[in-house]
Amino acid sequence: MATSSSTDFEPNVAEFVEEAFERCGLELRTGYDLKTAKRSINLMLAEWANRGLNQWTVEQATQTVTQGTTSYTLTANIIDILDCSLRRTSGGTTTDLQMSRIGRSEFLNIPNKASEARPSQFFFEKSITPVLNVWPAPENSTDILVFNKLVRMDDADKATNTMDMPFRFYPCFAAGLAYYIAIKKAPERVVMLKQMYEEEFERAMSQDEDRASFRISPYKPGL
Repeated sequence: MATSSSTDFEPNVAEFVEEAFERCGLELRTGYDLKTAKRSINLMLAEWANRGLNQWTVEQATQTVTQGTTSYTLTANIIDILDCSLRRTSGGTTTDLQMSRIGRSEFLNIPNKASEARPSQFFFEKSITPVLNVWPAPENSTDILVFNKLVRMDDADKATNTMDMPFRFYPCFAAGLAYYIAIKKAPERVVMLKQMYEEEFERAMSQDEDRASFRISPYKPGL
């Protein structure tokens, strides 16, 4: 039996939009159709970030501390910090010391944020310009914060662009986009397409967890 020996199926934005319109029983006809679909894509990607369906965008990063400084400004594309360790080198030996995560109220209620010692806790401030806060204040300027950051997926800009996601998430993406478009253009199909989307989303989420080297649990302050 002859096979294609090809594994390069990678639809671009326009092809995903066309697929979504077809699921809605519609045709992609105008430039505005594409414009409104790209807007829906970017809103859906924001939804995915809120629901935790983008673990493939986890990246490891480092930040050298400054003695006495508790707050470090990060880049705006960081959605969350999943974990953080303090890397200390002494006598030629490097050790990563796990830090615990605390919530906003716990951090704000620390009476003396200026006290210096080895940082053992961190608080991620989810502002427009995110900030990584540590406590106690670093006692030197040689330790390094090592953290896993969850970053934004790339936007859908040009129709010829491909999407920033693994192959196995294509069905969820197509189903979700069809649902988003149906809300605006095919209300009679919303219920059916929403059900299909949620089924694909749950399947994609379970696959994301199974293939990850670690499993992310929602952070619950106080626990």
